[in-house]
Amino acid sequence: MNQWRTIRLYTAGSVLLPAAAVLLWPEKLWMHGMFILWTLLATGLWVWVERREWKNSVAQNKQALQLAAIRTLNHHRHDWMNDLQVLYGYLRLNKPDKTIDCVEKIRERMTVESRIAKLGVPSLILFLQSFRTLTNAVQLEIEVTDDVNLSELPLQAEDVSAALIDIINAYRFAVKSGTGDAAHLALSIARNEEAVIISLEYDGELNDASALYDKCKQRLKKSPLKAELLETDMKDMVLRAELRS
Repeated sequence: MNQWRTIRLYTAGSVLLPAAAVLLWPEKLWMHGMFILWTLLATGLWVWVERREWKNSVAQNKQALQLAAIRTLNHHRHDWMNDLQVLYGYLRLNKPDKTIDCVEKIRERMTVESRIAKLGVPSLILFLQSFRTLTNAVQLEIEVTDDVNLSELPLQAEDVSAALIDIINAYRFAVKSGTGDAAHLALSIARNEEAVIISLEYDGELNDASALYDKCKQRLKKSPLKAELLETDMKDMVLRAELRS
């Protein structure tokens, strides 16, 4: 229990003292006045504590987002430095074929990152772009078609994003550690005229596939995403979010 909640409880409990006094001596009018004044002061303190707690929570969330953004930028900077070093090495060795391949890989990654940035839901964008900073146990490969902007589609974009984040996190926490190579999770987001289609393919070992299956199935009950395919071994999953007409 945090200090703000403790203060609120003591503030609420303090009102019992003048309330008991009013019950014991109902004929004393000044007791009623004291009770009213005490209640007003306690209410004011409660409101003040609520606001302070909210401000502290906002500050903590802001700091957490800033740290996540810094970690993400550092990872991207590290990746770009590695790519540039490889590219520079091929140029110095005068290997044009290798240079072209390296540039093409850079271009492909830039395209993927650009499409992720255009998904339209900040929480989902930040989560996908910063996923590598969260774990080394599973590698997330992302493919997004160039016309998917969830915020511009007639669906519950925030709810769809929240469910997708929870499902990816469920995989992240279900990965069996200490098995050598990192697990691999391929995520594909596409759309057609009727729905947004999200596919997940998992390659790796799980601590408990049945528990992950139950968790994902239960989470989908509370979201606009519906399972078109949900294998019990959790290797393949296809989700669909219908577009409202």
